[in-house]
Amino acid sequence: MDFALFCTRVDILLLLLLLIALCSPCKFIQSPIHFGPLNFHQTTNTSSLDFGRIVFDSPSAVLRPQSPKEISLLLASLSASSSFNKVTVAARGAGHSIHGQAQALDGIVIEMDSLPSAISIHRGGESGSSYADVSGGALWIELLRESLKFGLAPRSWTDYLYLSVGGTLSNAGISGQTFKHGPQISNVLQLDVVTGKGEQVTCSPTESSELFFAALGGLGQFGIITRARILLQDAPQKVKWVRAFYDDFDTFTQDQELLVSMPDAVDYVEGFIVLNEHSLHSSSLAFPSHLRFTPEFHSEGSYRVYYCIEFAIHDHQLESTDVERVVTQISRKMSHVPSHLYSVEVSYFDFLDRVRMEETVLRSRALWEVPHPWLNMFVPKSGIGEFKDLLLDNISPADFEGLLLIYPLLRDKWDANSSAVLPDGGGRSEEQVMYIVGVLRSANPATCAAHCLQDLLRRHRRVAQAATDPRIGAKQYLARHPSQGQWQDHFGRHWDRFVARKALFDPLSILAPGQGIFPPTYASSS
Repeated sequence: MDFALFCTRVDILLLLLLLIALCSPCKFIQSPIHFGPLNFHQTTNTSSLDFGRIVFDSPSAVLRPQSPKEISLLLASLSASSSFNKVTVAARGAGHSIHGQAQALDGIVIEMDSLPSAISIHRGGESGSSYADVSGGALWIELLRESLKFGLAPRSWTDYLYLSVGGTLSNAGISGQTFKHGPQISNVLQLDVVTGKGEQVTCSPTESSELFFAALGGLGQFGIITRARILLQDAPQKVKWVRAFYDDFDTFTQDQELLVSMPDAVDYVEGFIVLNEHSLHSSSLAFPSHLRFTPEFHSEGSYRVYYCIEFAIHDHQLESTDVERVVTQISRKMSHVPSHLYSVEVSYFDFLDRVRMEETVLRSRALWEVPHPWLNMFVPKSGIGEFKDLLLDNISPADFEGLLLIYPLLRDKWDANSSAVLPDGGGRSEEQVMYIVGVLRSANPATCAAHCLQDLLRRHRRVAQAATDPRIGAKQYLARHPSQGQWQDHFGRHWDRFVARKALFDPLSILAPGQGIFPPTYASSS
């Protein structure tokens, strides 16, 4: 027998002994235990914790791998024996999930930040694109810092950069650049994935393409992303950052749609609802300009809300481009409240890392590590007005703490082969424009105790249930549905494809139990 093969089988036998212990009522691991190359812990400070601080499911063991091979060994061992078909595994990146999606109750959590965060930048020539090869456990902020050394940067981002590459690619990864370049999952050239069967596979649109598209937006159900090849573009030196205010929702959305129709001129478009003074000031912490906008929230006996569009233009510091003139030309086409358009120039890095400043302020006030009962919805253009009314009927604008994002995306920037789910538009699938709405609220324990948090969660479920009705036709983003039937409704006509991919790449349903989509062995028995 080949000596390397013999050693691998010995490692598997040792691992199986460990797994027997994990499956038993008495979990004995009190300190790190080494089984061949694998280093297990019973728990870590983060293995049952995420940004949401709503679900706290503790695993039986935590693996902190030093290489993808260790992940492969673990999953191959689990899938090799039906005796362990109830042992589940979750990959945890930066822990920014809201509802325990990266947790594994009584299972094994793989903490991806232990992988070396290797980043390799490749500048393309005349015939090729620039790209970065980056570990799935690396953070986007790390990729930004490294790529900027070469005058390059990824094209598509999330608002918050301290998220793992593998984590956002397992969902979609969206921000104000999505209308122009698509989500992050539309900007990937290649992946290394460890499937639920323990197979290490390099995949792309032309090589093992079924796994490639399954993993992108696949909620971790088909494999663990250990490396990604990300498209890069030339990075600008500066960004012209503009904000405009509105007192009418229809005008606000019309101007947003105007901006996303000009991708040759505009590089970023977002927006938010100004519910109160808190939402105005908290969303402006990183905007380095004094806003002379003083909204009157109480008017003629009723409560009034306002809206803000935020857009940006890259400045490559070229003599042939006058960014100020471009802003002036665009603003003349807009219908914002007169005299309430503000612009500033910031570095490209500071613009992309803008949420970090808000995080620093919230941490100083002990308001960062609090429950975050967030709700994110993709809403068809035809239903956005009704959804806005539904949302405002179910929140209290005067005491809302957090941010209420709303901005348009374009359907043709998303690859239908990926696992990401978009709204059908209630039968209006020809609609090119859809909206992302993010209710990014915080539940300050000093003012919102446990019963208050549960009430917020109930309200969000009520909004989501009404919004997914065909009349509006919305879909949840970053969801955690309580039953498989609701997941089936969520995926709609793509459910059969999702199940088939699960049976192909994770037939024992080992991966990502925190999503609550498949019970163990579901895919192999269906």
